[in-house]
Amino acid sequence: MVSVQEKKGFICDMDGVIYHGNRLLPGAKEFVEWLQANNKRFLFLTNSSERSPRELQEKLQRLGLDVTEDHFYTSALATAAFLSKQCPNGSAYVIGEAGLVKALYDVGFTMNDTNPDYVVVGETRLYNFERIERAIHLVLKGARLIGTNPDLTGPTEAGIAPATRALIAPIELATGKQAYFVGKPNPYMMRHAQKLLGCQSEETVIIGDRMDTDIIAGLESQIETVLVLSGVTSRETLVNFPYKPDHILDGVGDVVKGA
Repeated sequence: MVSVQEKKGFICDMDGVIYHGNRLLPGAKEFVEWLQANNKRFLFLTNSSERSPRELQEKLQRLGLDVTEDHFYTSALATAAFLSKQCPNGSAYVIGEAGLVKALYDVGFTMNDTNPDYVVVGETRLYNFERIERAIHLVLKGARLIGTNPDLTGPTEAGIAPATRALIAPIELATGKQAYFVGKPNPYMMRHAQKLLGCQSEETVIIGDRMDTDIIAGLESQIETVLVLSGVTSRETLVNFPYKPDHILDGVGDVVKGA
């Protein structure tokens, strides 16, 4: 683990790495305290679009971790940044939570359920037939379909739950339109993360629990990768992928053990 510990910058996933739902994972507190004590640059990069950076900060605070708001970057922020460049002051019909809506408002977007420029889907518990039906009609009328991230599932305290790609699939199937996903492993989000972190690729490591987003994002960005087995991916499912991480750990706390 010496090579990982000597990195200057750490890009770290949250769900399945730092916590499951409202349960802090073993070793997460020690890992964050180690980052701070060693003056590491770190960024929590999450494909979840539900919460704003402030809400994520407050969540970690409730779990006993003191991290400032500037250490968080979400797929909602990346999606908003992407759409604001594509269509300044545009409009969207959103199936998602407050973090996504706020991110879009903050870049000048308005909410529109009649003739929006985009239909944007993120994680949400406010998922029902009426919303899907509305989204299908809008996409067929010309709205472009955007997903905040390509995750099929996500870890929770109770087990695995459907994530954005699963939620957006009925819209794709009914319209014949393929969504564009902004979150990891999209290079757009990774470039923003590296810019915020202020470190070169060779100085950085990405830590995540998903082979199909975190690890492939690191590989494609030429960033050293650490897979933790505390979330979605298990040792048994590693064989399903034609690529492998640089390191495999049981949990994020193992980064600290050799320090």
